[in-house]
Amino acid sequence: MCNTRSTHAATFGWIITICMLAASACAPATASDLSGLWRAKRTFGPGIRGMLVVQKRGDSYIASIHGRTSAMIHDGSELRFELPDQQGFFRGHIENDGNISGHWITPDYVGYGFRYALPVRLMAAGPGLWSGPVNPLDDTFTLFLMLKPAPDGSMSAVVQNPERDFGAFVGVHRLVEDGSRLTLIGKRRNWKEERPVATGSYDAENQVISLYFPDRGGTYNFQRDSATSDFYPRGKNLPPYEYHAPFQVGDGWASATLDSVNIDRAGIERFLQKIIDTPMDDANAPQPQAVLIARHGKLVLDEYFHGFSWDALHETRSAAKSITSTLLGAAMYSGVPMSPATHVYEVLSDGPAPDDLDSRKRAMTLKNLMNMSSGFDCDDADPDSAGNEDKMYDSDAKDYYAYALRLPMAYDPGAKAVYCTQNPNLALAMLGRITGRFQLDLFDDTVATPMQIENYQWLIDPAGNAFGGGSVKIRPRDFLKFGQMMMDGGVWHGHRILGQDFAATAIAPQYHLRNVAYGYFFWSIDLPYKNRSVHAFYAGGAGGQIVIAIPELDLVIGIFAGNYSSGSWRDVGMNYIPRYILPAVREPGDDRSAPVVWREDYETPYGHSDKSGPVERSQ
Repeated sequence: MCNTRSTHAATFGWIITICMLAASACAPATASDLSGLWRAKRTFGPGIRGMLVVQKRGDSYIASIHGRTSAMIHDGSELRFELPDQQGFFRGHIENDGNISGHWITPDYVGYGFRYALPVRLMAAGPGLWSGPVNPLDDTFTLFLMLKPAPDGSMSAVVQNPERDFGAFVGVHRLVEDGSRLTLIGKRRNWKEERPVATGSYDAENQVISLYFPDRGGTYNFQRDSATSDFYPRGKNLPPYEYHAPFQVGDGWASATLDSVNIDRAGIERFLQKIIDTPMDDANAPQPQAVLIARHGKLVLDEYFHGFSWDALHETRSAAKSITSTLLGAAMYSGVPMSPATHVYEVLSDGPAPDDLDSRKRAMTLKNLMNMSSGFDCDDADPDSAGNEDKMYDSDAKDYYAYALRLPMAYDPGAKAVYCTQNPNLALAMLGRITGRFQLDLFDDTVATPMQIENYQWLIDPAGNAFGGGSVKIRPRDFLKFGQMMMDGGVWHGHRILGQDFAATAIAPQYHLRNVAYGYFFWSIDLPYKNRSVHAFYAGGAGGQIVIAIPELDLVIGIFAGNYSSGSWRDVGMNYIPRYILPAVREPGDDRSAPVVWREDYETPYGHSDKSGPVERSQ
């Protein structure tokens, strides 16, 4: 016979325990509950991917992908089709070898806000049958949330976001707890006061922080992250970094060791250890994601951080303007009837240029676009400028080519250079209009194929035009090839990509711009080395993207970072090289036993300058 009194006591105890557990699950979060590192990641697609199959049925062509089937429009050698609801679009053509080459255009990316085109090659699989993979980059958005109790009892917050640097963009700095409600607070530089960035709650039982971001796809569920997190450059508490030569992957790069090309191994190891040891508890912490070095034509360093890898596509921002320059020069070398002297409005007006066209627009040439001296009222550093890049994105404009052509003029073409993203975009528009071809087909023919670049994603405007102003996604190893090719006079592995004159002019100083010099969408600068200066040219973009070549040292360096909105991007992109890498580069006759001395106080003279006119020939 059981003890009734004991049974009642045990039952009462279980009731108390259950109530306590329920209460703890619903209780307001405390600093001790939330302190630490959290991570959330969402993937928004693209949903359409996999094998694209094209069949010829009589005189018609049918395309199938991911369970969708569509009739194709066949116009000459061009084939194209579009899935309903803007799920995807293909445009391609039948090559002389019988295969089909073209591009898949994605839906709008939630994380990046644009559509992209990626190369697709369909191989003949039988009579009237072709197939090939379509693998767009995942549309992901990752948020790391570092929470710490502040001295005043509040909760400090740091948000890192490798795709867009969103946390720094909105100035996230604290988390407010009000009962069960959580509010993430931020203050952008142009905000007069703090604002809520996200709101949500904490589930103590499951240890999940749920925050709703209205402009970033909805609710993100944060779970605790570990010491191996990609939030850190390479995790925490790891053994010291040890250098290894890059591996060869059949992309055209031969590899070698640092020692074999006279670069101090210990100095580079110390530099990379500095990156690995970087504290990440600050919204403006530098976030280099790739560091590459090539010397004497061989890849000797290929290192990645924050979860990136050699085969991942990386955002380039405005550094991709230099890819546009290369495409323009390669098209000219291939025989496209255009030159720097070609007039912009003669090509891009619908028919002859109108009689009442501003005489300054009538005089504008491709050269003026390529060296930023177009004369448009367009300054990306001035939010009030008519052609400001962000103003265009915020407008209802669909066709970015047409938007630029309507801009007012501010000065005579050639008078001075002003940084304006509309210029390279219009230059790319000219190439499409003159050839009647999709510009990315030309890129594949004249640049990507001979340079062994098989994977990229190119931004597409809302009207379906290829965008020439930046943000091409490309592997860092492939982007480094552009620096090597330009340093070799327009040649990559025996393949001439650019005419020698164009290659030399593109990287030569033509105008003063932002306290450095500018050519055809390439920058140039003098950097300190030993007791002298060495001349360098580079492709550079916001966030810390740079591919820089120093001919005197036969050296090409690539750095790619995620500081798209935080203040560290200039340090990563502009200062790491003269401060930490160049001191490790030796010349014949140098004492190889001498220790590398960093130049940590050096600041690259990048910024706005009173100089705005052409560079004198003597310079």
